[in-house]
Amino acid sequence: MTDCAIDFGTSNSAVAVAHGDGVRLVDLEAGQVTMPSAIFFNRDEGGVRFGRAAVADYVAGYDGRLMRGLKSILGSSLAEGTTELGEGEAIAYLDVITLFLRHLLERAASETGAMPTRAVLGRPAFFVDDDPAADARAQAELERAARAAGLREIHFQYEPIAAAFDYERRVSGERIVLVADIGGGTSDFSVIRVGPARMARMDRRDDLLAHGGVHVAGTDFDRRAALDGAMREFGYRTIGTDGREVPNRLYFDLATWHLINTVYGAKRLAGLRDMRTLYTDARHPERLQRILSHHLGHEIIGRVEQAKIDVAGGGATQIDLSMVESGLAAPLDDAALIEACRQEVGRIVAAAQATVRDAQLGGERIDALYLTGGSTGLAFLSDALSAAFPGAERVSGDRLGSVATGLGVYARRLFG
Repeated sequence: MTDCAIDFGTSNSAVAVAHGDGVRLVDLEAGQVTMPSAIFFNRDEGGVRFGRAAVADYVAGYDGRLMRGLKSILGSSLAEGTTELGEGEAIAYLDVITLFLRHLLERAASETGAMPTRAVLGRPAFFVDDDPAADARAQAELERAARAAGLREIHFQYEPIAAAFDYERRVSGERIVLVADIGGGTSDFSVIRVGPARMARMDRRDDLLAHGGVHVAGTDFDRRAALDGAMREFGYRTIGTDGREVPNRLYFDLATWHLINTVYGAKRLAGLRDMRTLYTDARHPERLQRILSHHLGHEIIGRVEQAKIDVAGGGATQIDLSMVESGLAAPLDDAALIEACRQEVGRIVAAAQATVRDAQLGGERIDALYLTGGSTGLAFLSDALSAAFPGAERVSGDRLGSVATGLGVYARRLFG
């Protein structure tokens, strides 16, 4: 039996395999060891595209269905449903996840020479906040999809603990570390004792002092930036002819990665036509109709995401919306992004502080704050976490690879 470790993320995914005395990340796409968790059903050319190729086909204008943020479906009502692919075709959401996981396994097989049949899969501290039943259902759904993809033996490990295993390889003495793994869908935290003398132990329950998290992360920052930036150009929060704000459900769905596909149906278009008389600016419903008719939602949020990255370290940019209307753009700067995301940052910091309280360290303190996950590249977020733990050394890991590498370390110990 061959094995691997899979970090199936909301925004990006990675796979680790054994290599010599250690582990290495698999080349998933064009020399890249991480791949966007995206899938595109290309109706023009037929077939299914994954990762960057999926996004490229969509942006190139091929007819089809793009899906991102697949992990966010787990534990929700969507997980047991289906999504339309066009021309009368539909596919179950869990089958979409199965296709993506199968692709990751095939990429691993291309480097190891055999299809993996057992794996360690990462999971967040909570797939679903404050709902243990839904959280357990989410893990069961992921396991079901993984078995359908071809795995026979599956083990789960918490993603922040996996990141701690990666960090542990670099320390010379024993330390208490707070791991902050903040990706696209969740912010996960673990307080764990690490050190060279502990690395060989399979049972680390005594070392894990606390773990927690919150279902707030990068895609929530994208949503805030989209609503406070791009969606204003389409009428979000404008006052209608009846003296009230125009209904906002359509805007929220357009700003949420895994819900964008739900706005393209005939029923939503008909609902928009019924709402046209509510708008005082006729350009707003016209722009919305173009977005829905030409399936432009993913491209818009992709532009918002890139704008967020561009201004995260300071400065300003324009969110290019010319795909909707020639010359249309929305401003975004660092101050506006920080203000838009203030509530989400507060919830993330509070979750980190609650995790440390749960560790009941007494007189002991956090020696290191280990930052990993794509969203820790946002300076305003990492700075807020550092400010909450001023006595801890701030250490930045491989933002997109630490969890997969740590899962690989654990898999190597588990499977021998």
